[in-house]
Parts: sequence; C-alpha cells; structure tokens
Amino acid sequence: MPHPLLASASETSRPIWLVTEATWPGIVAGLAQPAQGFARAQGFEGKAGSHCLLPDANGELLGVAFGINGDDAKSRDPFLVGKLPAILPEGAYRFETDAPDAALATLAWLLGSYGFARYRKRAEKSVRLVAPRGVDAEEVSRIADAVMMSRDLVNTPTSDLGPDGIEAAARQLAEKHGARFSSIVGDDLLKQNLPMIHAVGRASAVAPRLIDFTWGDENAPRVTLVGKGVAFDTGGLDIKPASSMLLMRKDMGGAATTLALADMIMGAKLKLRLRVLIPAVENAIAGNAFRPGDILPSRKGISVEIGNTDAEGRLILADALCLADEESPELIADFATLTGAARVALGPELPPFFTDDDDLAAEIARFGMAVNDPVWRLPLWAPYQSQLDSKFADMNNTGGPMAGSITAALFLRRFVSQAKAHVHFDIFAWNGSTKPARPEGGEVQAARLMYALLKDRYGV
Repeated sequence: MPHPLLASASETSRPIWLVTEATWPGIVAGLAQPAQGFARAQGFEGKAGSHCLLPDANGELLGVAFGINGDDAKSRDPFLVGKLPAILPEGAYRFETDAPDAALATLAWLLGSYGFARYRKRAEKSVRLVAPRGVDAEEVSRIADAVMMSRDLVNTPTSDLGPDGIEAAARQLAEKHGARFSSIVGDDLLKQNLPMIHAVGRASAVAPRLIDFTWGDENAPRVTLVGKGVAFDTGGLDIKPASSMLLMRKDMGGAATTLALADMIMGAKLKLRLRVLIPAVENAIAGNAFRPGDILPSRKGISVEIGNTDAEGRLILADALCLADEESPELIADFATLTGAARVALGPELPPFFTDDDDLAAEIARFGMAVNDPVWRLPLWAPYQSQLDSKFADMNNTGGPMAGSITAALFLRRFVSQAKAHVHFDIFAWNGSTKPARPEGGEVQAARLMYALLKDRYGV
C-alpha cells in the first residue's frame, strides 16, 4: 500500500517545476503562453521559497513553479519543498525538474504535511506527491512516520501523556515490531537498584518507571538507546518560573526521539541487537519530593549531592546509562532535553553532542549534514569536571554558572565505562516557529542522522 501522502506513478499528476532565479527564464520560455503571461503578471522570478500556480489555456491549473535555493550548498535548505503541501490545491503532483536531493525533498513533502490534530480538527486536504524515480518510497515513508509519531508524543500535554502514557507508547511500538518489553515501576525501582529514577519521580501521583525493551538477534552487535522521559518538569522544589514551565510537556523529547529512532531501526530490520531504556518520571512537588542538599545513591555506587532539583534529567539518565553500560554494548546513544545552556550556546536548531570517540564524532557530523539533521560537537572538557565536586558526596548534580551543557555531559560520562562508545545528544525537541517541513511544536532531532549512521554500519 502506498503512503497516503504519496501518489502512484500511474496516477494523473500535475508538474512542479523546481527552479532557481538562474534556471527560471529557460523553463518559463518553454511553457505555453497563458502560463508565461501569468507568471510575468505575478512578478514570479524563481526566488527561493516563492511559488506561482500556472494556468493552462482554460484557466485550469497547469502546474506549479517553485523557487529553490541556487547552487550555494552552504545556504541551501533541502527541506524547502516542505512548504508545498500546505499551499497547494488538492491533487497529485510530481517534480518535473530534478530536486538537488530527491529523497530529502520527498521526506520534506511528507514532514511538511504533518499537523497535530488530537485536540483540534484540521481541514481535510489531500495533496500527494509521486515519489521521484530512484527514491525508496517505503524507506522515506517509514522515516517520516517515525518522526511524525514522535512529534505527536512531544505535542501531547502531560494530562494525556504522563509516565504511564510514555510506557504505553513504548509498549505499542515494541509490540508492533515483536520486541521483548518490560517495565520496572514504583518501589520496584528501589528493589532493582535504580534509586535516582525513583527519587526524582516519587512525588508524582503517577509512579516513576524504567521502560526496557529489546529487539533483534542476541548475537548481533549491541546498540542501546537511552531517552530522557520527564513527562513534566516543575523544577521540583527548586521550582521553575511559570514562563519556563509552559513548554515542559516537551521534557520527554529524548524519549520520543529514542522511540522514533527505534522505529526506524526495527522497521528497516538492521542487523543489530537493539535495547531501548527510557526512565519515565514526572518531576513534581509534594511532601516526599527530593530536596536540594539531599545525597542520593546511584546504581553505579556513586553518591550524588543535589545542588538543584531542576537538574533532574541527568539523575534519571545516570541510572539508566549505568544499566545500559553493564552489557558492554558497541554503542550507547542517549538523547535528552537536558540544558538551557545548550540553547544559549547553539540555539534551538543545532543540538550539541558529546563523545570521546573521534571517529564516531566524525561520522555523526557527516551523516547529520547528509540527511539535513545537523548537530555540533562540543568538548568533554576534563578541567570542568571539578565544577561537579561535592564536599559531602562523590559528586554534585550541578556545576557552576557557565559551561552547563558540558558539565552535564561530564556528569553523564561518569556512569559509562564499559561500552565501546557513548554519545550524548542535548536536544531541544521543539520548533519555536514554522519552517518548511518543520511546523511549530514538537520536533525530533538527531534520530534521522543516527539511523543513517547505524544503517551504514549494520544495514542488510
């Protein structure tokens, strides 16, 4: 079955001419006079992001001219065509001229069709694309569906997606692919030596939990994904101001990203043994909330003094990372909406990543650019480790007022020692405004690049 946003090649479709200011004069010269005259009357020149609906002699829609970026690869946006599904009339379309990257253009079309409709109806409009020749439509559709599924999770408010809701979404995904699923809930976290996950989530009316599922051949190379699943973050007793709480539904963006990546991996049947760990909690306020100054035990045996209860994500990740590390996997990748410092340093669209493995870092940077899922490496600067010193415990959960994303990554690194490689992504998981293929709201960052990397390593 074709994807509902894609048309079959045999279907009648209208052409889309992808043009630049340089190529448009030659293309328009080959069109019939009504289309030429209308384009001139509209002042269409092929500027990037502009479009013109071109009529035929009867006034019906002949096709569409759409301006894409020119030859400057540094300024080109491969997702620019993601604007089209929202602005075109209903019907089926095809690219009459070649896109610079046909697969990314097709993905952009699908992602640009996304809208979060759980609480408000969207106008029904069927705008479909004939996948360009040579594009693996099934592959692109799987990636798009994984991203859109996880966008839905990030956009869903905590009233309908608490820690139990995150578990339900993970269970549904595991069942879809035949993965082996388990969950450790409430006080069982203490019995299973996951004390920091329990401490962070115990004040919520919905019990904290560690979600755990595995998929694939047990003898295949082991890859473990860890996602921060804070369903809502009040900041705990170090309470956030109201303005900072407005987007805290997205503090489970790491979990959503992990599920998107897992969906891509399992859907493609990569030759690896996958494990997914998601500590799912709500950082709430109640009489039994953990406090500033508390000293918590961890699974690894490292004692942690709480300098700030709003630095809770690294606590739950630490226990999960320690558990992941005990299997000595080939790779651990964790995803977390961890620090505001990362946004100050690099903004919302360019998540930092941290790893000690230079070869892995080079691969991540390369695939990030190749699939338009950019990230930027920041250093695990060892001298900043001293900012995590504690007078009463092995370490503090917060560093000083500067380099916050780096000190958070250094904190996490203390809990991974046996894995062959570890990478930490400090993501934002949100689009503050609408851009082509990236509507305002929840977003999935770094999953597509990691899928491309893993497919390159473990593809069939």
